Amino acid sequence: MPTQTVTFEFITGLRRAIFRNARLLGSWDANGRLSDTWTESPMTEAIGEDGCPIFRGSVDLDLADSNREFRWGVVLDGPQGNNFWGVPTETQDIKSAERHRQFRLNADADAALQRYYFTYNRYLGANRLLAAENATSKLRFAVWAPNAKQVEVIFGTSDNGYIDNAGAGVDPTRPVVSLTKGLSGIWEGTPPGNFDDFKSVPYMYRIKTAQGETKYRTDIFSRSQIGKGATNPRGAAYAGAPDDLDGSVSCSVVIDPDVVRSTFESTRPGEHPPLIPAEEFWSTEFELGLPVPSRVEDLVVYELHVNSLGFGRADSGNLADAIVFLDHLVDLGINTVELMPMAEFSGSAGWGYGDTHHFCIESSAGGRDKYRHFVRACHQRGIAVIQDVVYNHYDNEAERAQWQYDSTDPQQNIFYWYEGEPGDYQFPDGGYLDNGSSGATPRLWEEIVRQQFISSAAFLIEEMHVDGLRVDLTQAIHRDNQLHADGTSIGSANIFGQKLLREWSRTLHMIKPTVMLVAEDHTGWDAVTKLPAQGGLGFDATWQLAFYHNLIGDSDMAGGRARVLKQAGFGGNGPLSMDVLSGSMYDTQYRRVVFHESHDEAGNALGTARTMVVAVNGAPIIGATRAAAEARSRVCFGLSLLSAGTPMFFMGEEIGAQQLYDVFNFKEHREDIIGERGGNGRLMFRFYQDVITLSKRLRSIRSHNIDILHQSNQARVIAFKRWSADEQVIIIASFNNSAFSNGYLIQKDFLAIPDANWKETFNSDASIYGGSNVGNFGAIVPSAHKGLYVVVPANGFLVFVKQ
Repeated sequence: MPTQTVTFEFITGLRRAIFRNARLLGSWDANGRLSDTWTESPMTEAIGEDGCPIFRGSVDLDLADSNREFRWGVVLDGPQGNNFWGVPTETQDIKSAERHRQFRLNADADAALQRYYFTYNRYLGANRLLAAENATSKLRFAVWAPNAKQVEVIFGTSDNGYIDNAGAGVDPTRPVVSLTKGLSGIWEGTPPGNFDDFKSVPYMYRIKTAQGETKYRTDIFSRSQIGKGATNPRGAAYAGAPDDLDGSVSCSVVIDPDVVRSTFESTRPGEHPPLIPAEEFWSTEFELGLPVPSRVEDLVVYELHVNSLGFGRADSGNLADAIVFLDHLVDLGINTVELMPMAEFSGSAGWGYGDTHHFCIESSAGGRDKYRHFVRACHQRGIAVIQDVVYNHYDNEAERAQWQYDSTDPQQNIFYWYEGEPGDYQFPDGGYLDNGSSGATPRLWEEIVRQQFISSAAFLIEEMHVDGLRVDLTQAIHRDNQLHADGTSIGSANIFGQKLLREWSRTLHMIKPTVMLVAEDHTGWDAVTKLPAQGGLGFDATWQLAFYHNLIGDSDMAGGRARVLKQAGFGGNGPLSMDVLSGSMYDTQYRRVVFHESHDEAGNALGTARTMVVAVNGAPIIGATRAAAEARSRVCFGLSLLSAGTPMFFMGEEIGAQQLYDVFNFKEHREDIIGERGGNGRLMFRFYQDVITLSKRLRSIRSHNIDILHQSNQARVIAFKRWSADEQVIIIASFNNSAFSNGYLIQKDFLAIPDANWKETFNSDASIYGGSNVGNFGAIVPSAHKGLYVVVPANGFLVFVKQ
């Protein structure tokens, strides 16, 4: 019987040689016949045409098994260890989480080459192709448009950067490049000339849709968009400057991802700093003695919105401002910055929750090179970078990006999930899915759509060197998908959402096992932080919104919660629900990121406000009222920081920010954090410095161990213990408006409070923080009979360490 030689390729799409010793494993025997017992054979490593490592192996398969399904995969050695399965992608079977590739054997050429793209980073988009010896490298375009009748690449001009719906703006000196449709609906083509001829050249795809209409589309896998402004011509002719364009609708730009501008700013007007290889740029990334944290347990996270910097200016902040701001963060003592989304979004200023081009860094903030300078500057200071990413919806202004990319038929709207047929609904948009985010559900059953998110995450980790990712509202991906028409839950969309998150976390941990992955997930589903092998989604931690609602509670969504600070802010001394708060405090041990303030709870979510404002129920923050606001705010941060979770706080809390922070008016409400640090916020800043330093010094605080020792609703007191090995720490906090000057008894069992000496090592009511200096003055207090008797300040907390 004749045989078919099948070549298998495992294409990494990543420049770094991450994996080694690849072996092909497939469902055939030594004679090339289909078998339930899989056979292993070696693969050879080479550099692929994309300049990235590739592994190849060939097997002769017996055509007696024609039209039967074969399965295969790759076993690798790498950062995760040896002999691990190298295919993170799951099958399309909704009932299965198996991970293998499959094909049907036949004598056709299509079956003779089987490829698996670990990432699409150097496949889709505009990428350099390596040349043969003594030849120049080429440029390849590749775009997914399965319904298109024709796809061409057209080039714009650098002095305009926009091609309108009539085709005006095309550079007549550059020939149109016709692309050829291949497998999976991917169109590819190579223009004449070498890669360097096209550097910094703007381009778009001219697509003849399934309906025969001509549409102009950006490159979803673009590495750069030309605009930095907010102007959207909406398809009309544009005669303005390219910098004024909204990057989400302007031309994409050909760039070389393997070079970086050597300096952050030009030294002369109109002069660009020289480009250097990325390897050279990153060679100065780390400083001896300033390790970058790589465990979630060790983080103290500062949530930063780059556009909210630029204090005192009319325009938005940018990455240059963020680099300058790092000195403030070093002084503060945090060791991690969490950036709000930085992928390309519509407009020149915003929060970024809804993106168009996930491989682009928002141009108005500074773009990819300035982003790399920011990350390097963080690492040089021992600060980790966590980047917010959004996969539950796209930017709502996506007409030149994802929306109706190659067809106006809702069933062929390739980046959006559509259920059924348009005729099934009163209105055609009834078949799209809502998920609790601010946009429609992506079409996650398409592997390429999932890879858009997975590969862009790999880009951030591998090329931008970020240390972790925080995924926006993951429950919208794995639980809350429902039909727009009537709210019917669509279980298949939830299952494919779970597939996405498992594939995503597997891929990233294969690339960098120490990557830190955080989910904004409010479901309480324990699978979110379990490994995929255990049926989980693979995250290291989840946001704990319940902690915020019980501690602060200044939100219309906080119904039924303790709302301790909100109730204390009314000024009375009645009971507070400290027992409910203690439950949230106890839960912080379960891989939680805890916060007393985040971007949503600082004035954007209905009914919310800054911590200082909630602390006194909106009263003018002056004199004694300011003292009370600061005292209660100090307690809130102390409870968050000293919990068993990973603490996070939003920018400005360290100086007692008061202005509402919302998505529409954040520029107008910016507060000069640097200025306030030396003014009204100086005492708060000193407090943040000292308590952060304390938390990093005590290994107990970095553990997950916590025990609630005491809570009293009437006294408005909570006490809990943290420990690691022989180190034990007791924290006592009070929202009582009167001090317990004659002492307060914390009592439990002997194991919880052993007979020992306990030294008061921190008092939030110290005069250096603006407090009344009520406490134990650093004394060593003995515990006896399973109890600890100490003086407790009003609206303050104390930290005791076992001697």
